[in-house]
Amino acid sequence: MKQWYEELFENYGMKYDKENFVQGTIGECDFIEKEIGYDKAARILDIGCGTGRHSIELTKRGYHVVGIDLSESQLKRAKEKASAQNLQIVFQKHDARNLPFSHEFNLIIMICEGAFSLMETDEMNFRILRNAANALLPKGKLIFTTLNGLFPLFHSVKDFLDSKTKEGNAKCGSLSFDLMTFRESNTIYVEDDLGNKKELQCSERYYVPSEITWLLKTLDFKTIDICGAKLGAFSRNDKLSTEDFEMLIIAEKQ
Repeated sequence: MKQWYEELFENYGMKYDKENFVQGTIGECDFIEKEIGYDKAARILDIGCGTGRHSIELTKRGYHVVGIDLSESQLKRAKEKASAQNLQIVFQKHDARNLPFSHEFNLIIMICEGAFSLMETDEMNFRILRNAANALLPKGKLIFTTLNGLFPLFHSVKDFLDSKTKEGNAKCGSLSFDLMTFRESNTIYVEDDLGNKKELQCSERYYVPSEITWLLKTLDFKTIDICGAKLGAFSRNDKLSTEDFEMLIIAEKQ
């Protein structure tokens, strides 16, 4: 049986590119470039690349990027966009829980819940982090965003999601948050690129900073910085607070 995140992204490339949460690419790539010291020799892996927005923007800026995703239709859209701009980018279908890379990349990015935190179990989510760690070269960096577990303790997630939804975006129905597992379960209603209407039961894991720090330390990351993740305006100066729906993690290998 297909998981909700597999069903959601089937024939959803065009609609996905119109979603509110994917509009911050330029500013996010500015931050990524700065983090690797504008080193054009850096090899970059984009896990959960979706329709390729970060891979394409970084390639345009002169970087060598490999984009991977589980969704064939998202990858198809990524390839179409790259080819329309005459960009040569390697886009491959891989499951982030089972990656073939070993000590190959200077930087790995997983932006906007690219795989991590969408999985059914904590063990699966951890496997994604472990595979990312294995794919990095010594002193390599992992930059990713994930849902901030501090937010639901103080706010209604449903109110927040409703306030960010525009006409034509996926809509959130009923929603519950389990304090024992830090999992949000919700129903989303979405119409794909072909006009098919879908109702999906979703489950996502929120993490608190201490969990992320511990998980990354077990994977031999030596410095771990956690900030608030502002759409299109990532900055180390944004101290994480209970107001941030997402957090931004910058971790460096030994």
